[in-house]
Amino acid sequence: MVIGKLEKTSPCANCKTPTTLLCPTCSKLGLAPSYFCSQTCFKSLWTNHKLVHTSGVSNVPEVQKTPEQIMIEARPEFKDFIFTGSLRPAALSAKRIVPDHIPRPDYADDPDGTPHGEDAARGGKIPVYDADTIQKVREAGKIAAEVLATAGKIAKPGVTTDEIDRVVHEKCIELECYPSPLNYRQFPKSVCTSINEVICHGIPDKRELVDGDILNVDITVFYKGVHADVNETFLIGNVAPEHVHLVTTAYECLNAAIASVRPGVLYRDVGNIINKVASKAGCSVVRSFCGHGVGYLLHTVPNVPHYANNKAVGVMKPGNIFTIEPMINAGKWGDVMWPDDWTAVTKDGKRSAQFEHTLLVTDTGVEILTQRTYGTYLNRF
Repeated sequence: MVIGKLEKTSPCANCKTPTTLLCPTCSKLGLAPSYFCSQTCFKSLWTNHKLVHTSGVSNVPEVQKTPEQIMIEARPEFKDFIFTGSLRPAALSAKRIVPDHIPRPDYADDPDGTPHGEDAARGGKIPVYDADTIQKVREAGKIAAEVLATAGKIAKPGVTTDEIDRVVHEKCIELECYPSPLNYRQFPKSVCTSINEVICHGIPDKRELVDGDILNVDITVFYKGVHADVNETFLIGNVAPEHVHLVTTAYECLNAAIASVRPGVLYRDVGNIINKVASKAGCSVVRSFCGHGVGYLLHTVPNVPHYANNKAVGVMKPGNIFTIEPMINAGKWGDVMWPDDWTAVTKDGKRSAQFEHTLLVTDTGVEILTQRTYGTYLNRF
């Protein structure tokens, strides 16, 4: 090792002779400078001095990393990805564990998260559930609504969506139900949290919510062998009027669609109703995702598109259970998938909002099985 040279004179660490030579490795590592008058003195202390290089404290301030560098370090799959909006992913926490005593769906412990029952039932007839099953879904729906309310109470600026996931997960365990998203086709979390331009299926992470965000929290629970599904878009802090308008429109789209549910209505007509409300408000309707049958399976027939002139199959009958969950965009309806293979965002980077309920077709109309007990989204708690 060759020692370097400075203009400053300091005593040699070995013999105290004034010198301008110092250890180059200490300098490189940002450690306190160590001076030596010659190679001889340097070599005589090398055995002890080299320990400083591994145990010394750096004097060089840490280089400030850009938000993009921090994001790529946390989520390397996003390197070189071109984002459509301003939202960026953050670090993920470890997968949460559901205790063994909690009954779980068939995909919960599958390495690939494959819902085998769901795949086997694809293309079958729309289920007409009996009274016993309806009561189970009704109970699951009540629990799902309670979990959603719990999440909504902490959805404020400064809270991370990972913290919302933790609260949702623990509330599900407390209520003896399984958080349906967890490991479904390998989804890594217990809830979907979709911020701003995220249409659906956002993965909770360490990003803190900020004033002006809108946040959709999508809850599904598995209880007594059945699923129930509900979601809501929350206003985080002071939200701009145009974004409140978007959220209000999504809420009105859902309510108008629910009002149409009764025996004899074609499933394809739901999209016509939603599209009319959205268009009048200057918004568009997402076409890549739709409402779905729910019960013993998380997703099954019927498919319930939310856009006009769709080709959905089927007629509503008493005993049918399904979701309506319109995703409404402030801009165009197109979507883009993030490299995590889950997060769907608007193609133009503008915001999206969504509301959802699990519904039962009754003899005379409709029963909302996931009815909120805390008012509307503007007067929640």
